[in-house]
Order: sequence, then structure tokens, then C-alpha cells
Amino acid sequence: MTDLLDRARGALHAQPFSMLLGAELMHAGSDELTLSLPIRDELRQQHGFVHGGVISYLADNALTFAGALSLGPRVVTSEYKINYLRPAMKGTLIARASVVYAGRHQATCQCSVFVMDGNREKLVAVAQGTVSRIGENGEQEAGM
Repeated sequence: MTDLLDRARGALHAQPFSMLLGAELMHAGSDELTLSLPIRDELRQQHGFVHGGVISYLADNALTFAGALSLGPRVVTSEYKINYLRPAMKGTLIARASVVYAGRHQATCQCSVFVMDGNREKLVAVAQGTVSRIGENGEQEAGM
């Protein structure tokens, strides 16, 4: 599993946007993974809550990484839906994503985003999406 975790961390660190936000890969298993993102002032909106786009980024990236566990590294999110349940204000965001079903070309994945404040964990959003394998030309592969 260490090799898988190292490869996944390498992929995350190759994403300039993820590095700008400060995301880290905490765990990678055979069909699930965990990303984290410490909350800081630059990630807040006008009411002091973490911006929904930041939570959405974290869910999207976790879904895609989970899909890659089943489909291989050349994948993109082809669609996802997110429900925001409560605002996050301080602590660390934790996104846990897992594969629900994987075919040859697509995987359906689910993600729960929590805020960790001290030892307390609160659910702030849930997401579900489809991750698709892409070919060498960058286009999604056909079929399921």
C-alpha cells in the first residue's frame, strides 16, 4: 500500500491547483482514500464560512482519485453532484471517497466531506460522481 500511497501523493503534488490550496493525501486503500485541507482565511467567503468552491474542489478531487484506484491513473470526473449540509469555519476539511461500482471505463464513487475541529468530526457535504478513463488523446473512452 505504501507504493500506492506514494504514487497517489505524486499525482496530487503534480496538480498546481491542489498545491495552491494546500491539499494533502492522508490515506489510499484498494478502493477508498482520504484527502485533507487545513482551513485558512484565504479559503473563506464573506460570512466566514469555507467557500463552497473549496469544498466542491475537495469532493471532486477525492472522487477522481477514488475512481483512479479502480480505473488507473488516466481519469477525469465526468459528472458529480454535491449537497452542502452545514458550513465549515475552522479546523481541517477531510474528504473520504470510495468506489461504489467500477466497470472497464467508468466508476461511480461517493464522497463525504467532514470538518475536523479538535477531536470532533462533523459532516459538511456529500457528493456522488462518475469518473471516466481517458485515452492518450485526452478524450473519454467509450463504453461502460
